[in-house]
Amino acid sequence: MLNIDELVAIDVHTHAEVSAKGGISLSAELDSAAGAYFKAEHRHPTLPEIAAHYRERKMACVVFTVDAESATGTPPVPNEEIAEAAQENPDVIIPFAGVDPYKGKAAVRQIRRMAEEFGVRGFKFHPSVQAFHPNDRLAYPLYEAIEEADAIAVFHTGQTGIGAGAPGGGGIRLKYSNPMDVDDVAADFPGMRIILAHPSFPWQDEALAVATHKPQVYIDLSGWSPKYFPPQLVHYANSLLQDKVLFGSDYPLLSPDRWLADFAKLPIKDSVRPKILKENAATLLGLTNR
Repeated sequence: MLNIDELVAIDVHTHAEVSAKGGISLSAELDSAAGAYFKAEHRHPTLPEIAAHYRERKMACVVFTVDAESATGTPPVPNEEIAEAAQENPDVIIPFAGVDPYKGKAAVRQIRRMAEEFGVRGFKFHPSVQAFHPNDRLAYPLYEAIEEADAIAVFHTGQTGIGAGAPGGGGIRLKYSNPMDVDDVAADFPGMRIILAHPSFPWQDEALAVATHKPQVYIDLSGWSPKYFPPQLVHYANSLLQDKVLFGSDYPLLSPDRWLADFAKLPIKDSVRPKILKENAATLLGLTNR
């Protein structure tokens, strides 16, 4: 079990990108472009390697895959592998799952199964890669199942490094990841907790507005080095949203070591820093020492 008191931090945004059989969750073109964009060194750690990486640093990590098979034709890392890795590494890994909104009833069944049988705590959506607007009614049955399971929905927001630099951005369209689409979801599913993933360039103000207006909406700070955070994001993290901002790295695309080193240089209040690094996530995820 997780020992919250002994953890240095909880990273709420890490990716499982390679399956036990060696399959990669992105096409070769998108995977290569993402690696070049982030200059990632250890690009495809296995789940045991992810566990060891965070255990060595006395951190816990939320791990998920992105299921964009309908849009890209590439199957994801099986959610079951992540859930089983969490069962084998309960001191480190917190399992989330990726679901494809275009899979309809099958996706709803998967949400219920992963929550009931595996104790998965949340579900990840990447609107740009999955090619859907979060407020599209096709996804609403999935949100209903997530809300019923008392789980969390994570939405990628803003520009994405996936496809960046590839011809035509690898066909990835940024329009799908405007956080204002998630505002509709938050209004229609007030019982579903939501994380807006990443600084939401070019819609940072929109993300801050949604998080301040909707009490169940949080923001994670993954995917960017903190030295590049927009000033208004730092201001809100230090004030109005100090209880709703979460540490996330985007590992393996961005390492927690680099993120934390740059975060230490930000003018964050001493009273707020532990909230962002661990306390807010522990509260959101319902983690307590027993």
